[in-house]
Amino acid sequence: MKRFVPIALAAALAGTTALAGTARAQEDRISLVVNAVQIFGTVDPAKVNDYTEYMAIVNLYDALTTVDADGNVVPQLAESWEVSDDSKTYTFTLKQGATFQDGSPVEAKDVVYTMQRLLALNEGPSYLFADLVDPDGVEALDDRTVEITLNRVYAPFISNTPLILVVNSDLAKEQGDGEWAETYLADTPAGAGPYRLATWNRGAQMVMERYADYHMGWPNERPIDELRFVITRDEATVKALATKGELGMSSQYQSNETYEAIDALDDYKIIAADTATGFYIKLNNQVPPTDDVHIRRAIAYAIDYDTVREVIYPGGVLKGPLAPVFADAHLDSLPEPEFNLEKAREEVAKSKYAGQEPIKLSHAYVAKTAFEEEIGLLFKSTLETIGFEVELQPEPWNRITELASAVETTPDSTQVFYGPTYPSPDSVFYVQYHSKAAGTWSSMEWVMDPEIDALIDKSRETVEREARNAIYKEIQAKLHERQSDVFLLTQKKRFAANNCLQGYAWVPMQSWDTDFSRFWWDCEG
Repeated sequence: MKRFVPIALAAALAGTTALAGTARAQEDRISLVVNAVQIFGTVDPAKVNDYTEYMAIVNLYDALTTVDADGNVVPQLAESWEVSDDSKTYTFTLKQGATFQDGSPVEAKDVVYTMQRLLALNEGPSYLFADLVDPDGVEALDDRTVEITLNRVYAPFISNTPLILVVNSDLAKEQGDGEWAETYLADTPAGAGPYRLATWNRGAQMVMERYADYHMGWPNERPIDELRFVITRDEATVKALATKGELGMSSQYQSNETYEAIDALDDYKIIAADTATGFYIKLNNQVPPTDDVHIRRAIAYAIDYDTVREVIYPGGVLKGPLAPVFADAHLDSLPEPEFNLEKAREEVAKSKYAGQEPIKLSHAYVAKTAFEEEIGLLFKSTLETIGFEVELQPEPWNRITELASAVETTPDSTQVFYGPTYPSPDSVFYVQYHSKAAGTWSSMEWVMDPEIDALIDKSRETVEREARNAIYKEIQAKLHERQSDVFLLTQKKRFAANNCLQGYAWVPMQSWDTDFSRFWWDCEG
């Protein structure tokens, strides 16, 4: 048996960044106001889909493992694990003394229930486990030991375990809400995380309260006692909250003007961190006119990358689907994206749509998001100089996720941020480009390419790291060749935050950097 406590998955993923944010002390109680730009659709850990829902979940639930700022998978509810010699059976020993928020102990039976529930509901992160683990492949050996047996070798499995967010099985079963308590858990957490849900108005605000007996403890004598997530896309509201000293931490999706205005305030500053998140224009590879590779290349040549990256939404160069922070797996030899209208016209002339001007193209982005609207307008104005007719399609985020569920309703092009949902390049490739993962907002390219599927499958079965990275590089080359997307930039995550909020570190996993149990309040830090 091979023993691991913990495992480093991405040595190149680094970057602990001290962050500031705003809180308000009332009788030494720290209440932090955090801006979010999307509603929390659910708090069911088996059904979460986007970064906002994960921002809630990472504070309400704990998993077998979590991820640190260096990209290491580290113990959380599991204190250690062993892997069989054939790399198929994983045996986890649970931490002694960990409790759910009702005070009951976390036991192996809860992990079994959680995994079987995830597989049965087949939503949210279930796609990572559905054809990998059978329900009877999860077994409680005793109260503190759980065994998970895979159907085949899957090298990145440990990197998925932060998504095994453990549900209190006794509490769920007591609700009289069916075997999986779907109605109850959609609105009421039953986890072992650092915060309890206090109140929730879906369209406006979610309030959480600190669980004092949290098994991981608290990093400082002044932890964040209360989280108040305020839902608004209105940048004037965010600036007003900061001006009144009430904003704890902004969302990561503000305009440059908003960041600059808040940065000018005495008690605030902007914290930036390079990330593994890419900002893409996802091109629907299956519908006209973006079913033609020459049209996709023409669109890519018609993007003014410098204006986007340096003026509208500052970020780094993204050469292909994988961000360069995945250093060992990144294909450095890919050329940088190029703004060249002459080459764009040449590609249009090579396409099957040549001579059909105007070539009609739909372009979607998240409504009421200032920088996305600016990019959309730039996209339209440039493409219409080379024979396209662009229909801008601003949509609420929940509408974009609905449109993404079928190839026929997915727009020709859509602006989307995608960051790894687990700390492995596999999250970038499988979730966005494998045919089995199609039908979500992450996979609006609809690549549906058997050759790329086969390479992704091969990478998942390759245990040796160097060989696996070589396959990742081959995948990048093929996706770049077929111009699956426009690769706009790597996100430089920015928050406006009060000087007193301490403890922020970027984590290479979607929303895990907003686990507020890692933050504390110190106005002299």
